[in-house]
Order: sequence, then C-alpha cells, then structure tokens
Amino acid sequence: MQRNGIGAVLVEAGPSLDYYTGIQWRRSERVTGVVIPVRGDPIIVTPFFEGPTIREMLAVPAEIRTWEEDEEPLKLVADFLRERGVANAPVGFEETNRFFHLDRLKQQLPDAQIVSANSVVRAQRMIKSPAELALMQAAADITVAAYREIFPRIREGMTPSDIESLYTAAITTRAGMAPWNLILLGEASAYPHGSGQPQHVRKGEVVLLDCGCEVNGYQSDISRTFVFGGGPAPEVRKVWDQMRRGQDIAFAAAKVGAPAGSVDDAVRRTYESWGYGPGYKLPGTSHRTGHGIGMEGHEPINLVHGETTPLAPGMCFSNEPGIYLPGKFGIRLEDCFYMTEAGPKWFSVPPPSIDDPFGPAA
Repeated sequence: MQRNGIGAVLVEAGPSLDYYTGIQWRRSERVTGVVIPVRGDPIIVTPFFEGPTIREMLAVPAEIRTWEEDEEPLKLVADFLRERGVANAPVGFEETNRFFHLDRLKQQLPDAQIVSANSVVRAQRMIKSPAELALMQAAADITVAAYREIFPRIREGMTPSDIESLYTAAITTRAGMAPWNLILLGEASAYPHGSGQPQHVRKGEVVLLDCGCEVNGYQSDISRTFVFGGGPAPEVRKVWDQMRRGQDIAFAAAKVGAPAGSVDDAVRRTYESWGYGPGYKLPGTSHRTGHGIGMEGHEPINLVHGETTPLAPGMCFSNEPGIYLPGKFGIRLEDCFYMTEAGPKWFSVPPPSIDDPFGPAA
C-alpha cells in the first residue's frame, strides 16, 4: 500500500475478505467488510446483530465496529479513515466491491479519491503460499479420486444430473466442500459451456466431465473426456490426441518471466498448423488456454493472447486448450498447475490416452 500510495483498502464480503480476515460471509444489501489502513490494525464493519458471528470467524487482530439498521455503515468507514489520518489519501477498492459502497462513501467523504486496489489485493492473491498450494493440491486429489470412483458407475441412458449425483456423493464422502460440475454428453460437448437440449449417455459418444470442489476455501478444476461403451471413432481419437498435445505445449511454454499470453500463443500456433482456427475461430479453441485459480475458480490472470504479465513462482493456472467441432463433439482435458522457480508443476497429471482417460491410480 505504501509503494502504491494507497491510504486504506476497503474489501467487502467475498473471497478477499476471507483471505485477509478469515471471515467467510455472503454478500447482501447489508454491508460487511474490512477496512485495512496503511498503518495499524484494520476494522471490521458489520451489522450489530451479526457481530457475535463475525467475531467467531475473525482470525486477525481487528476491531469490530457495528451499525444499527437505521444507521449508515459507510459513515463508520469514513470516521475510521479520518481517525487514521488517511481520509485525504487514495482509498483502494477491491475490484468486485459493488458500486453502492463507492457511492455512499462519497456521500460521507465528498473529496475521497477512490482507486483500484488491484495493485495490492490481486498482486497478493495471485502469488500462492505453500499453505495455499497444499489446500489446492488436496482439492485436486479429492476431485481425481472422485472421478476414478464414478467412472465405472456411469451407465447408458444416464443424464447429466444422474452423473452429478454420483460425483457430489463421491466428493462429500472425501470431505470435499462445495462440489460443482459441468457434464456434457454427445454433441453438447462441442459447446464449452454446454447446451440446454436433453442429454443422455449413449454408446460410442463423448462424455465430458468438468468438475471441482473446495478445501478450506481453495478450488480445484479438472476436466476429463472419454467415449462411453467402446473404442472412439478415428476422428474423436485424433482430436483427443491433439488436444492432449496442446496441454503439453502449454506446459512447456509456461516459463518464469514469460508473458502469460505467450502460453496461449504457443498452443494456438500449433493448432493453426493442424488446420484449426485461425485464432479463436471454430473449429478449434474458442476460449483461452487457461485461467488463474485459487480461492475462486476463475481468478486473474489468464493464459490468453495479449496478456503481458510475467509468469512468477506461486501463480496458479488451469491448462485446458480444448478443441471443439460444432455439430459434432468437443474434447476438453483440464489440469491445473502452479509455477515454481524451476517451472510449472501439476496439481493433477493429465491422462495418458483416451483409452485410459483417468490414468493409473496414485
């Protein structure tokens, strides 16, 4: 904050509030957040009746200041900024703070200079500590184990919701939290986020599983694609092998100091040489090669063309350069990795072939 000339940072309920305070809180019209001054301890602002619960969660030294239902919570923020002598310094807003926080703080401090807190908040959250990496590894391990459990239980005629039930049960029995899934069957796999048309598992057709879970607030995101009930058609096998090669290309291009966008560029050059694209056009890869991941499933920065941020140890990304053939099928394999001084390291290891879509057990 000192380096960036920020006097205080305001963070409302959400992952960043959890990151700084341990408070896991849902967003509503009632303001709960933390104000972090450039010097001294922060304060927590929350409704009076939520005070005891917030106090139970709070994991750092901070004063809790509460407001009654007929009071303005942003006045508490403004009063604190004046107390700390930073009311005239730029106030950093976490990028997902809602507009009404800014609007109502300006009513209390008309001359307040509101700036982005990305130079502080995102810069810190982007670089994961060993403890954070361990939680992400645990989430990935649980997801892979759940996949291996449900794979032999998938049957012809099942719907995505049937498979979802199997997956959710497999995650919760392993103490994973907040399981989520995107299950695409047949032609629906050609559209990265699916289709509203009815879907059923059919022999000889593609099954695409894109799922994850949470461990103590940290996420996994892993995709697997296979053909149900028999060997894949030659075209499916070819595209699967190409997409799997794309993961290797991305992994090899992820070097410390390289621009994040160069990873996407390396994959796309090869895909274009195979006749896909050009660029993000179909058939080919219509989305970025990967996204940041941590406390949120999608975080800055992305492995996307034009992203100039240098890769650095502690950054975490998905690696998922899927290939999609509209009207036919799509192949997406997704494994996340983190950067080390020596280069990238997998959280989950990509599968060896479409005939062994989940790889050998650990």
